[in-house]
Amino acid sequence: MLDFIANPLGQILYFIYDTLAFKSYGIAIIIFTIFVKVLLLPLMIKQYNNMAKMQELGPKLKEIQTKYKNDKEKLQQESLKLYQENNYNPMGGCLPLLIQMPILLALWQVIQKPLRYMLGISIGDIDKLANALNLSNSNVYVQIEIIGKFFKGESSGVENILSGDMINTITTLSSSFSNFLGFNLGSVPKDFSSNYLLLLIPFLAAGTTYISSKLSMAYSTQTTENPMQNSMLFIGPLMTLFFSFSFPAGMGLYWIVGGIFQIFQQLFINKLIAKKKEVQNA
Repeated sequence: MLDFIANPLGQILYFIYDTLAFKSYGIAIIIFTIFVKVLLLPLMIKQYNNMAKMQELGPKLKEIQTKYKNDKEKLQQESLKLYQENNYNPMGGCLPLLIQMPILLALWQVIQKPLRYMLGISIGDIDKLANALNLSNSNVYVQIEIIGKFFKGESSGVENILSGDMINTITTLSSSFSNFLGFNLGSVPKDFSSNYLLLLIPFLAAGTTYISSKLSMAYSTQTTENPMQNSMLFIGPLMTLFFSFSFPAGMGLYWIVGGIFQIFQQLFINKLIAKKKEVQNA
């Protein structure tokens, strides 16, 4: 269903790996993450502008809510009128999230199935590889297990399935895939018995998500008044923590780098907002 996104993402990730990242899968994910975040930057700026506009309209909206608290129809009409007069779309802040979600799901597919999306190996040949290496095709991470077999030198019997060049490509990929700063980026952190350092990835991913979310609320007038918004501050990091435990470590690395990028991005945006307020209050 997401192949139309996963295929180009896989090709971009492989291009970065093969040309810019010195054939390091981990560095390729880092560069790729920055590439995606920069690509989405115009949408994020639009979201921040939307939040700033909401801050400006907050007092007027509160007046309307107080005045028409017993007349829901009038309250809705006056609120809509206020939005239209100020060219504000209350759903505008959701657009970046709606666009990021399919990208995130497609990226999960790319990291889960690198042989298919990065190297372009057909599903039929992947099934043959799994059978030749005595692996279960029903395992969702079978392609990662295949790469692991190449890393361990247990890939005999695949010569009749793949060309010599492709075998060399997978062997090179398996080395950087299975050993990046002591991590196997194909390992799932919940199976940390083989490497306790894997536990760092989910907590770092959740931590950077929390800090970036906290910074994004720094100048929101509703942060201390809206319990739901306060709860969202914790829901996002907790979801990141849960999924980072369940997905391959490469996905967690994407979240960590994306979180760090967003922290610096948010610091810059908050600084601009603060300057804008100083000018307005002068």
